[in-house]
Amino acid sequence: MPKNSPSKNTYKTLRLILGDQLNEKHSWFDTTNPDVLYVVAELQQETGYVRHHVQKVCAFFAAMSCFAQRLSGLGHNVQYLSLDDTAEHQDLVALINHLTKQHGVSHFEYQQPDEYRLQEQLGSLQLGAVNIDMFETEHFYIAHTDLPQYFKKNTSHKMEMFYRKMRKEQNILMQDGGPLHGQWNFDQQNRNKLKPADIENVPKPLLFSHDVQDILDRLDRHNIDTIGVRKTALIWPVTRVDSLELLNFFCKEMLPAFGTFQDSMTDQTELSWSLYHCRLSFSLNTKLISPQEVVNAAISAYQGNAAIEIAQIEGFVRQILGWREFVRGIYWLNMPEYGDMNSLQADRHLPEFYWTGDTKMNCLSKTIEQSLDHSYAHHIQRLMVTGTFSLLVGVNPDEVDGWYLGVYIDAIEWVEMPNTRGMSQAADNGIVATKPYAASGNYINKMSDYCKSCHYKVKEKTGSTACPYNSLYWHFMNRHREQLKQNPRIGMVYRNWDKMSEEAQSLVLDRAEWCLEHLEDL
Repeated sequence: MPKNSPSKNTYKTLRLILGDQLNEKHSWFDTTNPDVLYVVAELQQETGYVRHHVQKVCAFFAAMSCFAQRLSGLGHNVQYLSLDDTAEHQDLVALINHLTKQHGVSHFEYQQPDEYRLQEQLGSLQLGAVNIDMFETEHFYIAHTDLPQYFKKNTSHKMEMFYRKMRKEQNILMQDGGPLHGQWNFDQQNRNKLKPADIENVPKPLLFSHDVQDILDRLDRHNIDTIGVRKTALIWPVTRVDSLELLNFFCKEMLPAFGTFQDSMTDQTELSWSLYHCRLSFSLNTKLISPQEVVNAAISAYQGNAAIEIAQIEGFVRQILGWREFVRGIYWLNMPEYGDMNSLQADRHLPEFYWTGDTKMNCLSKTIEQSLDHSYAHHIQRLMVTGTFSLLVGVNPDEVDGWYLGVYIDAIEWVEMPNTRGMSQAADNGIVATKPYAASGNYINKMSDYCKSCHYKVKEKTGSTACPYNSLYWHFMNRHREQLKQNPRIGMVYRNWDKMSEEAQSLVLDRAEWCLEHLEDL
């Protein structure tokens, strides 16, 4: 850890670096200035707004500490403050007030926060005669001030159209004014299930081993309440060097099959949690590396490796250039109201097994246990397993948000909330998705082997051994019929329901009601 005291007492400018602003390529760092002091601080307020996974807290604090050391090594004045140093300050605002007075600065500067709550905090700062200036983070493809050119408040936007616009503007995977290979989206080729032979070929992931015992000790000293499995050796990248190494490993080892199996799930290997995913989201969301670097490296690998097909690279680029930039725009153009949206009036509590994995539903058990063990699950596990179940049950989106924001190492509100409240919970009245991502057990069976070893029978809708997803799916569609029946993407669902006899419908709904009344027993 770098020294927690600067080399002198007074400076002209104090610059704050938040835990998700670890971008050494920012123009702030182009030159060194003896009159500028950079502050990186661990804060209790950042550990307590939700219950975070212990590995998430460790990863952020380790990355922040390493970044401060890196800046110091580059010749910048850096003050790193641990929880021990900041415990006496109530929150970020109190700390900044203290530091500006302590160092006698005339200017306080910060980068545009990516979370609304921090923007509100910093935007309300009053430091007397100290001038306050905010800077762009210089990380995303779209500058924060340009977001209104792409998004409108309370308006439904289609990610596919946004993605195509970004491809054109950035000239990515384009040829002669159109998409490379004449097709914008190869998603239909990216929905393959892993077969036994495929599972045997899954490459081992690149893992790191960062000692975080000192951080764990600090969390204990300050009674920080966390969730998940404690590990003294952190497997996640916490430096730019780590992140670039992981990016290169992905491009070489994982990208050739990424698109094909990006939606697949399995419990038949110890590598089930990683599969072909890049696991760069923590590096990206803390800004250790940029989306441009990631996309450019992947495209370079594609151009230099005939084994990487267009469907693989397009599927990956779509996640970074398309989806990641898209949800950020949705978040900022709709906050703060977005955080209160609950268009389906969901009001149940999140089942207790989301915190333990203790359920007979194999898909949920495996996904939740994996999340608690690694602070990670890939996008389909999040959307179509844990997300779909909470949607079908009707869990209050506030509780769903809190769980996703806390349990995953890459979860920062700007990216978590539109994915959770919007995409998986359909709580935003169609701003993100054109239909709810409701599904029965058939989808999970199609994309995984979870159902083979499950206590429940995926082919059954009724009876004590019927997969709960099946009856809960029809219960969800039935109770929201008035709200959803006009959606052209859902009409066939109701026609199929209406073809069932009243007796069959009643049996399905009775099974769903039993499941809802006995959630903790499932």
